[in-house]
Amino acid sequence: MHGDMTALKLAKQELRETLRRRLSQLPTEAVTKQSRSIVDILFSLPEYQAAQRISIYLSMPSGEVSTVPIVQDALNHGKKIFVPYIQTLATPEPGRPRKVMDMVNLLDWADYEALERDKWGIPTLVDDSVARRERCLGDADSPSGKQGKGEGLECGLDLVVMPGVGFDRALRRLGHGKGFYDFFLQRYQQKTTEIEEEGNQKMPFLVGLALEEQLLPPSEEIPSDSMDWPLNALIVGDGTMIR
Repeated sequence: MHGDMTALKLAKQELRETLRRRLSQLPTEAVTKQSRSIVDILFSLPEYQAAQRISIYLSMPSGEVSTVPIVQDALNHGKKIFVPYIQTLATPEPGRPRKVMDMVNLLDWADYEALERDKWGIPTLVDDSVARRERCLGDADSPSGKQGKGEGLECGLDLVVMPGVGFDRALRRLGHGKGFYDFFLQRYQQKTTEIEEEGNQKMPFLVGLALEEQLLPPSEEIPSDSMDWPLNALIVGDGTMIR
């Protein structure tokens, strides 16, 4: 079992490095053109149009689909936006990671523009601002799971825009290797199970955004196991959608 996990981890890392090399050589103009095509398709999706509460990853300056137009469109249409926030746990439970991700409310466009850029150039929330924001799952370090505004799944999501290094045609996704999204969705599902009879909560629609260079050919697939969450749909930079 341990050998299988090690082999899977190595296979993922090798593929990740191959794709990152490919993406590093991609001209900015190509990313911009594909991003426009992708967001146009996303905006036409019934699931996006109906969604009132959506999670959007905030994109790097290069090498992945730009989500800036999605933030702008969602705000213009009165949708509530949630963005990733990484929390370092003081006392993680056995078997749980020290760093976990929650989704935290982005207030408006001025709030987005004021975000600080991290070492990868990604707009990032500062810790001091989190307490005044709604959080999807609450403080993972707190026994009650509460911190900031919102608790439990009062801040449930309708749709999650998923990042990734690579994707395949069976809607598998290769992340950046930290497991943030997979563990977030696992925690979200647990919360949903706890309250589904009372609030009729359900899992959000998961849509991935892929540059053409991130989609594996039909003969290849992303290495995965039961811990990896599949997507509901994948929009590709060549103007196609898989679902």
